[in-house]
Formats: sequence, C-alpha cells, structure tokens
Amino acid sequence: MMLSRILKTALRALRRNMMRAGLTALGIVIGVWAVIVMTEIGKGSSDAIAKTIAAMGANTLIILPGTAASGGISFGVGSVMTLTPEDGDAITRECPSIWAVAPVVRARTQVVYGNRNWVPMSIYGTTPAFLEIRDWTNVADGEAFTDRDVRNASKVCLIGQTLVRELFGGSSPVGKDIRLQNVTFKVVGVLAPKGANMMGMDQDDIVLAPWTTIKYRVTGSSMANVNQSAAAANSSTAVNTLSQIYPNTQVSLYPAQSAVQQADTPLPVRFSNVDQLLAAARSSEQVQPAIKQISSVLRERHRVRSSESDDFNIRDMTEVTKTMSSSTTLMTRLLLIVATISLVVGGVGIMNIMLVSVTERTREIGLRMAVGALSSNILYQFLVEAVLLCLLGGAVGILLARVSSVLVTHFLHWPTQASLGALVAAVVVSASVGITFGFYPAWKASQLDPIEALRYE
Repeated sequence: MMLSRILKTALRALRRNMMRAGLTALGIVIGVWAVIVMTEIGKGSSDAIAKTIAAMGANTLIILPGTAASGGISFGVGSVMTLTPEDGDAITRECPSIWAVAPVVRARTQVVYGNRNWVPMSIYGTTPAFLEIRDWTNVADGEAFTDRDVRNASKVCLIGQTLVRELFGGSSPVGKDIRLQNVTFKVVGVLAPKGANMMGMDQDDIVLAPWTTIKYRVTGSSMANVNQSAAAANSSTAVNTLSQIYPNTQVSLYPAQSAVQQADTPLPVRFSNVDQLLAAARSSEQVQPAIKQISSVLRERHRVRSSESDDFNIRDMTEVTKTMSSSTTLMTRLLLIVATISLVVGGVGIMNIMLVSVTERTREIGLRMAVGALSSNILYQFLVEAVLLCLLGGAVGILLARVSSVLVTHFLHWPTQASLGALVAAVVVSASVGITFGFYPAWKASQLDPIEALRYE
C-alpha cells in the first residue's frame, strides 16, 4: 500500500510539470538512444569484420605430416607421410568444434595454354570443402568441381584471376583446356577475386583441381612412402638402371616390370597420403578446443603411444585471431566510454532538476512532515520520482534507437544487429542512474526541518 501511494504521489508531481519532466528525461533519452544505436552498429560492424577476417583464415587450422629424423638430423616437416583423406573424414565426424576438413595435395609445375605458359604460385589438389573453408564458394564464372569429380579423378580444374589474365588475356576460359605436366585439364570455373593475403602473396595465382587427379596424374606418386615435394627426385633415381650391374636371375611365369615401367605407371595402393589437411573451426573461440580434439583423434588413429610425440603438426592463425580480438576489444571499449559519458550527462540533468524540485516544494515537504510523514517517506518519494523519470526516458530512448537502427540499415546500408543485452542493459542502467543521481536530492529533502520548511517562501 505504501509503495502504491508513493507511486501515485510521484506521478502526480511529475504531471504538474510535464514540460520540465520531459526536458529532464531528454538527457536520458539521448544517452540511451546513443548507447543502443552505437551498440547495434558496432555489433553489426564487428560481425562483418569477423566474417572478413574469418575469410582470411582466422578459424583455419593447418594439419601437417610429422618430421623424420635419423642420426640426429631432422628432415623437416612433411618428411614422413602420415596424413590420409580418411583422417580428414574422422576429424569431421568426431570433432564437434570442426565443421569442415579438406585434404590438400600440392604441386609445382608449368601451366600451358596455346602458345602461353605460366607457373602459378599454388597448384592444389583438394575437394569442394576447400572452397567452403576459404569462403570462396562464389565462383566468378562457370561452376566448381564436385565430389564425384574427386572420386573419378576427373581432369577438371578451377583457376584464379591471375591465370585468366596471363593465359587467356582476360577472356572467359570456361570450357577451354590447359595442360599441367602434359595432362590436359578442362577449366570448369573461375574463382572470384580475392587479392593478396596478409603476407602480400597473390591468392588469385592459383589452380584448384581434385586431389586424386593431382596426386595420381600430375605428381605421378601414389605410393604411401613417397613425399609429394620430393617426387621428382625420387622418380629420377628410380629409372636409373645403370646401378643394376647384374641382371635378375629369378625366373617367373610373367615378366616383371622394369624400373622405367614402374615409374611411368605407379600402381595405386590402399593407403593414400596427402600433403596436409585444412580444417575450419566453428568459431575463433573454438580454435583451441578444436586443436585438442584433432590431436586426440589423430593420435588414436595413428596408434601413437602416450610416451611418444605426435606424428603430425597443427598450426593455427594466431596472428589473425589476435588482430580480430584487438579490433573487437577496441570497439567495445570505445562504445563503453561513449555510453558512460552520455549517461553521466543525463544523470547530472536529473540531479539538477530534482534539486530544483526540492527547493520549489519545500513548503509541501514541511507540511507532509508536520502531519506525520517520516523522513524515509520523503526520501522514497523523491527517489521514486527520479527513477520514474529515468525509466520513462529509457523506454523512449529504446524505441527511438530501434527505429534509428532500421533507418540506418535501410538508407545508409550499414550493418546493424539487434542486441537484447543492450536493451536489458539500457533499462537497468536507466534505473541505476535514477537511483544514483536522485539519491542526494531525495536525501536532502528528507533532512529538512519541518518548522523551517513551513516558514520557507
């Protein structure tokens, strides 16, 4: 009953000076409006920045084969072929923090079209999941190859904008044939322009093809113990028959293949290794959990004992993630400073008007205290008035902020994103500002002497 009576008294007092109450709440309206609008614009911009950085590889994990060593000499990463496409399937199936994995087989050779040739910076054999991981699904011309092309080792490829310029003079290459290591590939699509990466390397200077085609037809290595980067050196020594001083004396029913024949026609084996696996975490926050999950899956699949070190290496884009985190943190702090300034200005206005109200209503306060009102009743009355002003201003500010966000998105085409947390925080902050800045005027009113208050003119 007492709270209901106090609310009625506070509302009656505010109605007596509606113009002044509206102007007083205007500071809170502007403060809450600015905070919510800037929060929604900032959140939309942060998400846009996060997507842009994610496209550059912030959520990408590179899984490389292990390192071989002999006699204290390390042969470097990739000297042991321990990764298979089946490892990628197991990671996708058993790691909840990973949403896509693509095997990658690298090659380095000349691309020929007609009387023109070019050596691309990157020739990757992979799957369509590579385009999803790199956010490259929008093909500028033609279409991407499919999983069926990977299974059939089809001689199709996608090329970047740099190859279109260097080999085709800017004309459409879709449907035309190019040669890689004397293997004819049909160009089925052109990748959308991506520009340089953070290291300044041209990402458009690339050829993508099914990994089975690159591995079995271009690099010509299908054995599990052959390193893709050293395939040329191994094949050159394999066909050297001068080292065979004595002929083979074993007699068999069918003539055995010569070293040259074995090098020219390698037989596929069940174990097919790849140069690396490219994995994508579901978000930048799940990169570290994804690394632990991948390590657990690969150690179990490769039967690595607990006392042994990993036979693989996992690398993440730490530098890109730090850039994203620092940008988001800076924007959040900026919005916090602006919010603090806006609400402090509105709170000062509330305090100023409430002090004026106490001065104007001194005789009323004295009369109420003379007929039995306690100091706490006077304190609660003026405190409730201040909180009501702030809550009404917060409600109007929220409504204006939502309308402003829609208008900004429609006319300025800036990304905005509604934030329920910002709306709840606006209500809580409005009430807190009313209590904080309304307490002193309310306390001052409750401390008045009834006799002096009745004599006040």
